[in-house]
Amino acid sequence: MVTIVGLALLGFIIEDFLNSGSTYFRQSKNQVVTVNGTSVDYQEYQKRIEEMTEVTKLQYGLQSLNEEQTLDLRQSVYNSIVSEIVMKDVADKIGIDVTSDELFDMIQGDNIPPIVQQNPLFLDPQTRRFNKARALGVLKALENIDAVPEEQREEMQQMRNFWLFWEKNMKLQRMQEKYMNLLTKAIVANPIDAKDAYEGSVVSSDIVYAVQSLASIPDSTVQVDESAIRKLYNERKEQFKQKDSRVIDYLAVEVRPSKEDYDAINKDMQEARAQLAATDSSSSVENVISKYSRTPYMDFYISENDMRDEDLKRFVQNAEVGTMEGPIFKDDSYRLYKLLGRKSAPDSAKISDIFLAAPSGSITADLTRLADSLMTLLKGGADFAELAKKYSSFGSAENGGDLGWLTEASLTQANLGKDFDREVFSAPINQPTLVKTNNGYHLLKVTERTAAVSKYKVAVVYMDVRPTNKTYSKVFNDLNAFVAKNKTADQIAAAAKENGYELTPDVTVTGEDHQLGMIQDARQVVRWAFENKSKGKVSDIKECKSRILGTSDYKTTYVVAILRDVLKEGYQSFETVAPLIRRELAMRKKSEDVAAALKAKNLTSLQAYASAMNSRIDTVKFITMNTARINGIGLEPILNAYVAYAKPNTLSGPVAGYNGVYVFQVYNRTKDATPYNEKVQMREIEANTAPRVGYFALQKLVEDSKITDNRIRFE
Repeated sequence: MVTIVGLALLGFIIEDFLNSGSTYFRQSKNQVVTVNGTSVDYQEYQKRIEEMTEVTKLQYGLQSLNEEQTLDLRQSVYNSIVSEIVMKDVADKIGIDVTSDELFDMIQGDNIPPIVQQNPLFLDPQTRRFNKARALGVLKALENIDAVPEEQREEMQQMRNFWLFWEKNMKLQRMQEKYMNLLTKAIVANPIDAKDAYEGSVVSSDIVYAVQSLASIPDSTVQVDESAIRKLYNERKEQFKQKDSRVIDYLAVEVRPSKEDYDAINKDMQEARAQLAATDSSSSVENVISKYSRTPYMDFYISENDMRDEDLKRFVQNAEVGTMEGPIFKDDSYRLYKLLGRKSAPDSAKISDIFLAAPSGSITADLTRLADSLMTLLKGGADFAELAKKYSSFGSAENGGDLGWLTEASLTQANLGKDFDREVFSAPINQPTLVKTNNGYHLLKVTERTAAVSKYKVAVVYMDVRPTNKTYSKVFNDLNAFVAKNKTADQIAAAAKENGYELTPDVTVTGEDHQLGMIQDARQVVRWAFENKSKGKVSDIKECKSRILGTSDYKTTYVVAILRDVLKEGYQSFETVAPLIRRELAMRKKSEDVAAALKAKNLTSLQAYASAMNSRIDTVKFITMNTARINGIGLEPILNAYVAYAKPNTLSGPVAGYNGVYVFQVYNRTKDATPYNEKVQMREIEANTAPRVGYFALQKLVEDSKITDNRIRFE
């Protein structure tokens, strides 16, 4: 009876624990990142991503973000979260704070930081430069959204959210600056540092040398003790930290167009050629290009300087008007050219413009009267720049209407209208011209034109060859059949090559990774690796995307992964890094042994050493203590030091370096005439050192924090 009651009580206790703990477990599973005990859940993380997405779109005038932009944005949000938590912990401990007065000073003070100066809310609409008065006015308006008309409140709320986002970033930035300043104020150079830095930069040596390369000596010629490897491993253990990671092998099959796909595009190109050959009218040519080409019709003349296509440039140089060339196949695309016209004309024109925008998109009688009045004033000698500043709706008004130099191509892209484009290259120099467009009136003045050059109007058809659905299906089905037949990791490894697949082995991925080799978006492969624990497990087929260089298109790669190992956060094992350490110690031992053997020969000339090394004599100039990489040699800091202190015209060495053993002779040494100034030199050292100290200190704060990154669960 006692046993039964005891078991019943234990059951109640366990049930109560599970019920009370369920909230904790749910919360724990919902945490995206935890930094030093402070957690951010998925809802907050997603809110931050959405907030930054809207800010980015507003700041750069984007309708949406592509995959790469979204990926960068997510990483930026994560970095911001970590930095904020880490910085808050430090600030609380040492008493750093940023007051509202300091934030106000960042906007209205004497030293406005770039983060404020570049904020679109505070830019003058005409000059596109930071304006203190506008900034203050905007902030006052955002504090009292209820006072604006109801139809404007949604837009004002967006602006307010935009500002609050940047205010938070300003506060973090200022807090980081304060922390870095505390550290950098402690960086003080001393006279010894100053003298050493001066000598290291002004004394330059030219040498002749011979080198015994260590790469030509097998590692097997030297013995490295296991105890030496383990000793160096323990000394450098902090360098061998590893994140929670997975080791995988993977098959990657890029979907490439089939022969049928190429043939189909080639057939379309032949049709486009036939249709282009049959017409010269602008509208018909535009219809053909619209039907077949991935690029629009260029209904303007262009000079060779503006042609990015080298084949097109070569074609126009020799072609007669009406002739065609192509289809030409290059870089997985076909191209076809037809020369529609050639003329000699200025490449570009420098213009100024007063734009009178039509209210609500329709030209009114009042606007017409204003345009006529301004033309009368200009013809009477009125100052064009002053009228532009007063009346023009363009942002160029602040510059007196100056739009700079424009080509026919840039005019077409500006979409100011064909009448406007025509006047730019035909209107008399320095005589105002009135141009009416659908959007309003332009009072145009052409101030300069370049000399005449050959310009061409060309019909160009570009067609990319891309895999069809049939090709995608075949590649997928073939890979699926291979995996179905070879179910285990060992079977896949054994059969991959003979079936035309390449297995990439031993790739380590962390929870932060999105890319796999050259595959840009392989996140689902990484997620699969972290969701599985069984070594040797084979994934299903994952569809991954990568942007095609120079286009907005993506290519598809099918991936099958094999989980090889699960590496927990901590330190890489001795067995993992021992080969690397062994290699380093072997190089060091070879260098020391070769140097000792050469020294024992007691040779007296550089030529004798070169013969003993089976090497040749080379020359290198301008070596200082500060030379990072010696020309023709590379990174050899010990050689820098020996050269700096070697007696000129005296044989020096052998010197045991990282990559070789060197014997040299300084044949020329020069010293810069710049006089030594201790104070100036010390200031330079402090100015160069302080920013690095501050930056690395912030990095170290993050590195030393206890961070649990669970993003792999959610994205």
